[in-house]
Amino acid sequence: MSRNNKGKVSRHEQLRYEYLLRNIAYLSPREQAEFDYLKKKVEIQETPSYYYDEHEDNYYQDYEQSYNNNYEDDYQDADQWDDYYANSHYTDQGLPVYPEQQSTRSQRKNHQGKRRDSVSATKPKKRRRWTVKRTLKAVCLLLLVIFAGMIVMFIKGMNDISAGKNKNYKPAVVEKFNGKNTKDGTNILVLGSDQRITQGSSEARTDTIMVLNVGNKDKKIKMVSFMRDTLVNIKGVSADNYSYDNKLNSAFNIGEQDNNQGAELMRQTLKRNFDIDIKYYVMVDFQTFAEAIDTLFPNGVEINAKFATVGGEAVDSVEVPDDLNMKDGVVPNQTISVGKQKMDGRTLLNYARFRKDDEGDFGRTKRQQQVMSAIMSQIKDPTKLFTGSAALGKIYALTSTNISYGFLLSHGLSVLTNGKKVEQVTVPDNGDWIDDYDIYGGQALSIDFDKYKKKLAHLGVR
Repeated sequence: MSRNNKGKVSRHEQLRYEYLLRNIAYLSPREQAEFDYLKKKVEIQETPSYYYDEHEDNYYQDYEQSYNNNYEDDYQDADQWDDYYANSHYTDQGLPVYPEQQSTRSQRKNHQGKRRDSVSATKPKKRRRWTVKRTLKAVCLLLLVIFAGMIVMFIKGMNDISAGKNKNYKPAVVEKFNGKNTKDGTNILVLGSDQRITQGSSEARTDTIMVLNVGNKDKKIKMVSFMRDTLVNIKGVSADNYSYDNKLNSAFNIGEQDNNQGAELMRQTLKRNFDIDIKYYVMVDFQTFAEAIDTLFPNGVEINAKFATVGGEAVDSVEVPDDLNMKDGVVPNQTISVGKQKMDGRTLLNYARFRKDDEGDFGRTKRQQQVMSAIMSQIKDPTKLFTGSAALGKIYALTSTNISYGFLLSHGLSVLTNGKKVEQVTVPDNGDWIDDYDIYGGQALSIDFDKYKKKLAHLGVR
């Protein structure tokens, strides 16, 4: 067998080889076998003659015999390809017409799978870029629509109150408040009043005094609760500039008597005694709080009710005053059980105000923090995006605050997003005080102010 006859590649074989090479990704098993045969034949023809010695004929014969043995199941002899190319018809391009052959189901699947893989491999990046772009555009558009809807519903809820559509409510009066910026984030004073803030009562008191720090570099909500009976120095009220002789909540009551400036005098007092700068205030009365909870959470707020011992003994439930159901001057009691449950607005308010267990006012302060944290974390429910926005608009109209629309829109979402990242501090800590009396002879708490100034500075709310 000589290279010059048996091993020579014909013109049509060369064309067929080049065609199969260009389409190698789509070859069926039979086409692949044909390609392998032609490839070996082309390689042998292209091998320089000096690689062969006088036994080159034997070399080629050994190679072709080995090839034929490897494919003897499909092709009885490699000569059949030479005979096939010699006797077959050709296309207009000079390529041999390949005979039709029924492929098995598995062969068709493999062939189609290869074709799909090759097609997907040719244009993956371009298709993916367009998909990502379109997805981002769709998401941005959806967020814009949602955000716009929230604003519309918020304004609608606010206007329902401001326009007097509900005769039972009047918009709250915004008090004078000379807010100051703080070093990190924004401090907001939160006050809970026992009088409707639309009534302008000079007898209003507060047992909820908190400072929230939001928008800080730690991306957390920092919550500081001040016990109302803490002795402080109130400018123009205390005996002198050095005497700590008035309860902290007295600042609110005294300020309200001075043309409703309770929030402002509380701001000044916290700055004077704890060196805290506060930018905004929020003042909510008990009735508004209960209505707000029922509007935002029709099914209630989930909370794990906890109480300290009562008279030194553990309790399964307690009787709490139910002020909102007072009738003819008589305040009924409500039973609240220990453990996980869902509370409506009235029950949540009564739970937060209770102080008849052995922890007294400190226990009440802890429950107020617990209630605030539960509200902030659970208001993130996506189903409340629109109904919640309308409710927030109503609450905003009923709440005495100097927080601007812009701040509320820009920081409100981050506050809700970080609702579960809350650092809480109570001033003073449980038992970290000395029992004392105020200027009027009432029982009060004396604390170390230098210690708590450092603690608040470390927390990052000063």
